Amino acid sequence: MKKTLTTLMFTAGVLAALPAFAQVRVEIAGVASNQIPVAVATFADESVAPAQMSAIIRADLERSGVFKVIDAGTVLSETSAVDYGQWKSRGADALVVGSVHHNADGRYEVRYKLFDTIKSAQLSTLSPVVGPKSARLAAHRIADDVYEKLTGTRGAFATRIAYVTKASNNQYRLEVADADGEGMQVAAFGKEPIISPSWSPDGTKVAYVSFELRKPVIYVQDLVTGARRIVSNEKGSNSAPAWSPDGTRLAVTLSRDGHSQVYGVNADGSGLRRLSNSNGIDTEPQFSADGQTIYFTSDRSGGPQIYKMSASGGAASRVTFNGSYNISPRLSSDGKTLAWISQRDGGFSLYAMDLASGQELRLADGASEPSFSPNGKYIMYATKGSGSGLAVVSVDGRVKQRLTTQSGNIREPNWGPFMK
Repeated sequence: MKKTLTTLMFTAGVLAALPAFAQVRVEIAGVASNQIPVAVATFADESVAPAQMSAIIRADLERSGVFKVIDAGTVLSETSAVDYGQWKSRGADALVVGSVHHNADGRYEVRYKLFDTIKSAQLSTLSPVVGPKSARLAAHRIADDVYEKLTGTRGAFATRIAYVTKASNNQYRLEVADADGEGMQVAAFGKEPIISPSWSPDGTKVAYVSFELRKPVIYVQDLVTGARRIVSNEKGSNSAPAWSPDGTRLAVTLSRDGHSQVYGVNADGSGLRRLSNSNGIDTEPQFSADGQTIYFTSDRSGGPQIYKMSASGGAASRVTFNGSYNISPRLSSDGKTLAWISQRDGGFSLYAMDLASGQELRLADGASEPSFSPNGKYIMYATKGSGSGLAVVSVDGRVKQRLTTQSGNIREPNWGPFMK
């Protein structure tokens, strides 16, 4: 077998041998309806760390659109006296302070405190100890803590994203990066297409489709060791893998019986079982948050629409009725919202539907391949046209971010789960 795609372990040694790829750059538009003003001080001695903590925290909070970030303009450690009156007079409802200590073992202790200036009280404190490679992660986790303490919703800044790029030399790369696009690493690359990356629920593996065997075959790759296995290489096409919430099974699309239908398969490739049974094309399966239902795209009614059925298979019911072309269903982590792509007015747009009421909201035009953030507050999608790349929109449509690269074509985004 001629091997045309190479998998890489996530080790510094291997990654050091790779050429330098363009990092993602974030552009932000729009804000939430009621922004929370937060002052973020420069952390004491943060220059000793390989990443500037306060700058990363400010960027995360600003990117969310939820916060109005106030630069404190001074250095404040977690032991500094807090003049609550002064910060209230500057319009800050909360204050973030901290420091960085370089321990003798080479690791960094990041000490942080969050204060409520309105109630004149401490809201939270953390002091993670991390190695040099995890310095940015420590800052993201502090931003997550600020987000959760001030909004009541878990932050998703410390999560990762996966996506596929096609470089100018026609090389396809499966890349993994922090949710802000930094810290990119190449998981796999080759001359044949790679599509449909899908994170396992524990964030340690990614399933994807590779054409390296001159046909679409589904792989699962361990992102820690780099090891991978073929999960489905049936006759015909093997595509569109999606994990069950417990990580034990995958829903996939196979054409082994003549036309594309939805199947279930264990994560080790065993236990293959057909789930849908129609005369149309059934594809793009996605599990609901409770794992009891599978949403999928089918043209059984004459055009592509979104349907749902039991995760054990059987009869399906139609979910989308507005518009003649609805594809790419995705479910929010709380199971309340469906995102999908609809072709209306001659273009492809990202929509979200409240599943309880059926109310639809048009979130973005020129969109494809949506993926929810693990806290369900944002949706990442690929943009079409000359400005192709990745973008993020809040589920209420108020906040939009655009992630761009200096070169290459970026597509197939998939937002990873919360990391333990």
